[in-house]
Amino acid sequence: MKVEGRNAVSEVLKSEKDVYRILVETGATGSLAKIVALARSRNIKVQYATKEALDRESEDKRHQGVIAYVPDYTYASLDDILAVAGEQGHSLIILADGVEDVHNLGSIIRVAECAGACGVVIPRDKTATVTDAVIRISAGAAEYMKVARMPLKMCIEALRDAGFWIYALEADGESIYSEEFPARTALIIGGEDTGVRKTVREYADKTLSLPLRGHVNSLNASVALGIAAYEVTRKW
Repeated sequence: MKVEGRNAVSEVLKSEKDVYRILVETGATGSLAKIVALARSRNIKVQYATKEALDRESEDKRHQGVIAYVPDYTYASLDDILAVAGEQGHSLIILADGVEDVHNLGSIIRVAECAGACGVVIPRDKTATVTDAVIRISAGAAEYMKVARMPLKMCIEALRDAGFWIYALEADGESIYSEEFPARTALIIGGEDTGVRKTVREYADKTLSLPLRGHVNSLNASVALGIAAYEVTRKW
């Protein structure tokens, strides 16, 4: 698996996860030189190459002069995420239902990590998975955020048994600004076109929405999650 981009590679090196080697553009200076120094401090093999060679190796030509070669992403279990929740007085868990765009999933993971969430859960089908592109888009947040894959209905039942209150984010719910959130809160964010599926939404304890005052009738999934997640933590 490849991790591309300066921020993403820096974070994977700082996380102390396994890195086989890094490929860096010849003549590296500035932040690239710092990445090289960090890799060498961990005794990770550094190889130099031309921009053209990096372009050939890159998945989307957005490598910014550096590519790290790492083991395939290892998903967490829900128990791993709940163990983190058990160490915190307030716990937030994000469920991403049918988010098929890698840019949205990467941004959702980044929002979750920045907001202090314990983990993100995605279903086993009809969803983007954690790829090198998702890691890059998350700006390295995927190296710190636990992501689990499991049926969301099963996840919701387990979260409820663990004392979580489950909220679906949809346009026709009650205003999020009038809600007082319990210490254990889970937010379900839906896919780009379908939103939260009815079969998942019916398992939620409540549906909340963000008031829309403009002409466009929806927000990008990661933007909506960012507003909602920080509203939860603000209320705490």
